[in-house]
Amino acid sequence: MSVKEYMGERFKQFGPTTWSIKNKTTIYLIMVFITLFGVQQFITLPKEQFPDIVIPNIYVQTVNFGNSPKDIENLITQPIEKQLKSITGAKINKLTSTSVQDFSAILVEFDGNVKVDVALQKVKDAVDKAKQDLPTDLTQEPIVQEVNLSDQPIMYVNVSGDYDVMKLKKYADDLQDQLEELPQINRVDVVGAPEREFQINADAYRMQASNVTYDDITRAVANENIDISGGQLDVGNMQRNLQLKGQFKTAYDIQGVIVRNATGDAIYLKDIATIKDTIKETESYARLNGKKVITLNIIKRAVRSWNYSR
Repeated sequence: MSVKEYMGERFKQFGPTTWSIKNKTTIYLIMVFITLFGVQQFITLPKEQFPDIVIPNIYVQTVNFGNSPKDIENLITQPIEKQLKSITGAKINKLTSTSVQDFSAILVEFDGNVKVDVALQKVKDAVDKAKQDLPTDLTQEPIVQEVNLSDQPIMYVNVSGDYDVMKLKKYADDLQDQLEELPQINRVDVVGAPEREFQINADAYRMQASNVTYDDITRAVANENIDISGGQLDVGNMQRNLQLKGQFKTAYDIQGVIVRNATGDAIYLKDIATIKDTIKETESYARLNGKKVITLNIIKRAVRSWNYSR
């Protein structure tokens, strides 16, 4: 018996392994093809720096002014928690509540296998059941909403320069309109921009002498600050739309509003109040290296709502 025959009888052979050893060139070529195919798939695979993460977390907030944290907890938080804990058909991993002055916040964290729309509906149903145990004079009804990580900005664009803030605001508004035209962008929030405001500073003594109330001023301004459609006008072979422009552009426009005309003596708004064209009180600030800027917070659209193009 030869050595080769002896070794074949002594050791068992595995067919694919033996064939691979005898055909090394073929195996190398297969490995190269698989590697090239993997690289090609990796290059063409859609990728996103900020992926859309869907987490079944639901947030419940309730506002009721004039209540201490203890009252908020007893009157609002606990009744809602009681109904939330009775939810069936969807596993709740964690329930976190916060009660502060005038405000109640509850975060319901569901199991990852629960769909967001199902979790949202179950929380809404539980809150509806709890309303009968809540105070009837709530400042704001409970608001139920999902925690959407896609609402976080993916980019911040700062607009700055040697211009006044109103000029910078115009540039920021133009840039906001152009960015929101992109299909991948959901919205663009402007932070740090001044907002124009008309202030009507009424004189209480003049109002009393003219027998005018604050409701009279409110109604008069609201009724005048509107655009009214006048229908269509035939001009030859064409039809043109008529519209009466009534929205206020300047403080002078507001001064001419007639508040009352009961006795035939018209009482104008300028007779009982001072109107100022000013800037609204600042509620948000943006800074870059200590300088005042206007920031655009860019928020992307959810991945599931638009298709990638390769």
